[in-house]
Amino acid sequence: MRRLLLILCLLLPALAATAEPRSYRLDPAGSEVRFGYAVGGVPGEGVMPVKSARMAIDFARLERSKAEVVLDVPRIRASSQMITDALKGESMLHAAAYPEIRFVSSKVSGSVRDGATISGMVTIRGVTRPLALKAQLYRPPDSAEGDLSRLTVLLTGTINRHDFGADGYGELVSGRVDLRIRAQLAETGG
Repeated sequence: MRRLLLILCLLLPALAATAEPRSYRLDPAGSEVRFGYAVGGVPGEGVMPVKSARMAIDFARLERSKAEVVLDVPRIRASSQMITDALKGESMLHAAAYPEIRFVSSKVSGSVRDGATISGMVTIRGVTRPLALKAQLYRPPDSAEGDLSRLTVLLTGTINRHDFGADGYGELVSGRVDLRIRAQLAETGG
């Protein structure tokens, strides 16, 4: 019996290293992007729904993980209707012409326990630029230890809206936009 345990202990790291990434689908009801901005120096916050997300997470080799997140620009909401309308307008996100914001990962580094960085490309208003997001993974409080079938991913980062041609109201609205993305995921089983 002791010999079997020793063999299993030696094999587990090797099995973990060859494990395939686990695929997850988005739970749209529990997923959203919150963004922070300043108008005339006064902080504001808005929300944009996550339209879709595909994630594959390799818990043994995080660098093999991948993510693609699509946001629903026409459904953006800000602290007032006037700001919401301005955000959807041609000089900002131009929701009629560019109804989606898309992020596709190219590199994942760090660890599940201590946090990771997901680097990739984000497309806003048809302009694609690099973006790095800090990532944290959480299990629901009611899940059993080791149960990875449901997860919440929290992604945070910052963009400069001017880099994407969203130059409207430049004298009034800050260029910096802080992002806080919450995606609730359920394993697809394949």
